[in-house]
Amino acid sequence: MIRKAILFTLLIASFINVTFAQDTTAYNLQRNKINTMLAERSARFGQYEESLNARTGIFGFQTKRDIKNSNEILRQVVIHDNNIFTELKVLLDYKDLQFQQVKSNVDHSQMRIDSYKKTIRDLQVKNDELLSYNQKTGKSSDYLQLLLALFVISTAICIFIIYRKNKVIKSKEPQSGIKVL
Repeated sequence: MIRKAILFTLLIASFINVTFAQDTTAYNLQRNKINTMLAERSARFGQYEESLNARTGIFGFQTKRDIKNSNEILRQVVIHDNNIFTELKVLLDYKDLQFQQVKSNVDHSQMRIDSYKKTIRDLQVKNDELLSYNQKTGKSSDYLQLLLALFVISTAICIFIIYRKNKVIKSKEPQSGIKVL
């Protein structure tokens, strides 16, 4: 039974470790994805700054096409920012999930610790009861040994007294040739 319990505990512990490792891997993948998206955003924003400096019009002014190109790049940056926010929400959800798992593990560990404390306390009470029972039986055993010793001594005294009476009676019998059986 104990082997089954230990095997079950080890199986659960390995499952929790595998699940936690998968969550950590997913978290790291999501974090890397967001970092890549942030690098892309920086590159696009650099393109936007370049487009603001582009002046293809007469006398070095910006044309309508330059402004539309800048606005399109800015619109793509904003769309990309929205995607980054969506992915950040997923990342935060992973973080919350990990926090909940840690909290659940702490609660479970605390319950196990409390259970162990209760078991230890119960075993200590039972041990105290057994010690007091052992002391009582030890005293009873001492009394029984004393009574047995008194019985043996009194039996020996009785046998000695009976033997002496028989000897005295035999010595008082007449010494005749008739033997009584």
